[in-house]
Amino acid sequence: MTGALLLLVGVLVAGCNTALPLRLVTESLRTPDVATPDTETVASVATPVPETALPIPLVDAAGLDFFERRVVGVYERVAPSVVSITTRTLRRDFFFNVVPQEGAGSGFVLDRDGHILTNYHVIQGVESIEVSFGDQLTAPATVVGVDRRNDVAMLKVNVDPALLQPVTLGSSSDLRVGQWAIAIGNPFGQFGRTLTTGVISALDRTIEGPDNRTITGIIQTDAAINKGNSGGPLLDSSGRVIGITSAIFSPTGTSAGVGFAVPVDTLKRLLPDLLTLGRYRHPWLGIRYAYNVTPGLAEVLKLPVQEGLLLVQLYDGSPLLEAGVRGAQRQEIIGAQRVYTGGDLLTAVNGQKVSSIAELETLLESNHRVGDVVTISIIRDGRTLELEATLAEEPH
Repeated sequence: MTGALLLLVGVLVAGCNTALPLRLVTESLRTPDVATPDTETVASVATPVPETALPIPLVDAAGLDFFERRVVGVYERVAPSVVSITTRTLRRDFFFNVVPQEGAGSGFVLDRDGHILTNYHVIQGVESIEVSFGDQLTAPATVVGVDRRNDVAMLKVNVDPALLQPVTLGSSSDLRVGQWAIAIGNPFGQFGRTLTTGVISALDRTIEGPDNRTITGIIQTDAAINKGNSGGPLLDSSGRVIGITSAIFSPTGTSAGVGFAVPVDTLKRLLPDLLTLGRYRHPWLGIRYAYNVTPGLAEVLKLPVQEGLLLVQLYDGSPLLEAGVRGAQRQEIIGAQRVYTGGDLLTAVNGQKVSSIAELETLLESNHRVGDVVTISIIRDGRTLELEATLAEEPH
């Protein structure tokens, strides 16, 4: 019987883990209604539960709970990767005297070769750029590559690689609203390496970039972001970069709990071109002008569909023109407006419906690269045609 009880104790103890209620670890073991166990059996039953089977303490010796320990660990690991960027621009004052004007932003280290990632608007039109690594070092920086549309810029500094601590890039494809978000940056250009926490408030937002075109797939967070934070990393609770903080929505210019970050998957897509070409090659079909088809327009022009693009003009040498797609063939006066008609109706790319120029740009930007061959679905004179086009680089 002694051996059987020992086996029972071992099974129960081994089966307990920190995910089980505490009572399963601590409650008394019941013995069957048989003869009173001998002294050796009682001793074995009373043996303390191994320390490894006890629940993990929620608060450590320093008084930090589980989440606090994670945040502290993220800051200690990632803060050395976050840099302060100071820019200088020459402006003319009221009396046309040339005076220097300083700006500030944030950035983060990509590799030990000295590449720094920040926002394009942080370094747009500046005369000089300096990067500060805390109190250790300040070094001049040069621009390696920029992408205005996505508000991203890559810089380069020549410093001792031992002073550079690269970040770890995560993924933004599987983010969920409610996840923790941690931002580290230099608010107002004077409070270096400040950490704020919050959650991911929304996904797939759209904001306007420096080139007045929309940036899609944006992460929204309520982690406090102020001027000077631009270009800093947005992190998950493991310290991996999930985005680059780019903008805030605030009538006063200070944090109002609505901040935006370009997702890291977009950054990963841009980095190879920025590093080798100094720009990102945006895929392009070559539409110069087109009408977004609406039910009202379809009714007036007696179109066979109620959504799509009625092509008016294509760029010379564009992928669509080379694929045999046609622009407007005639013009009509409808009401008081001149309308160009007779062009092909572009309805889909690779089977994905398209209802506006912005939607087409987003589709190409998110899913395709320059050189990809795509299938264009068009309607011409009531017939549906499938044509192949090779994506070119958008002129810049």
